Amino acid sequence: MSRISVRGIAVASATAVTAVGAVVGLSGTGVSAPAGAQTVDEASTTKLLEVPAAPQAQELSTGIIQQADAQTAAYDEAQRVQAEEAERQKAEREAAEKAAAEKAAAEKAAAEKAAADKAEADRKAAQERAARSENRGAVEKVSASAADAKAIAQSMMSAGQYTCFSNIVERESGWRVNATNPSSGAYGLVQALPGTKMATAGADWKTNPATQIKWGLNYMNQRYGSPCGAWSFWQSHHWY
Repeated sequence: MSRISVRGIAVASATAVTAVGAVVGLSGTGVSAPAGAQTVDEASTTKLLEVPAAPQAQELSTGIIQQADAQTAAYDEAQRVQAEEAERQKAEREAAEKAAAEKAAAEKAAAEKAAADKAEADRKAAQERAARSENRGAVEKVSASAADAKAIAQSMMSAGQYTCFSNIVERESGWRVNATNPSSGAYGLVQALPGTKMATAGADWKTNPATQIKWGLNYMNQRYGSPCGAWSFWQSHHWY
């Protein structure tokens, strides 16, 4: 805010008063001057008028300056308060937005976890149902296929080798497809250890006698040369 020059106001006022005195014919002695006479010395008149006006001009100048300073200070304070309020509102908005984002993220994570947990629970339940169904099917198939296992074995090897193979299977599992050793966990006709080894011969290794015989015959041929070689070892060690 620009300030008014008080000195300029005082000088202008003094000049105006001097001019008025000249017009009405005032002189230093108070006598009217004749027409055409020289007017009173303006410099002297100006000095006389300025002397009493100086304190008033100074007071006016000081008052205006103080008022301007007060208005400037008030304006600056208002601007500061307004800026602080704007900053506070901005901080509150940012905090609210952050809280909302964190809440949304937490809710999304919780929903995803709940969905994943449900999917895992459904998968385990399906596996359990399938296992129960497979076990029931295995029991039913064993009762129907135990007698047929020998015929399947006979069709896969010579009569001499079948005799040796049958001697081992009879002692290991009694020709039960689902025979399980409670101590070692060996499984099936040929008591594979672990039973999952027979998966190389077929995915149905738990219930299909043909798959188990195929795997057992291949094992005996690779390890002992033949079922009879395996039977010879078994007689000496009671395992093969």
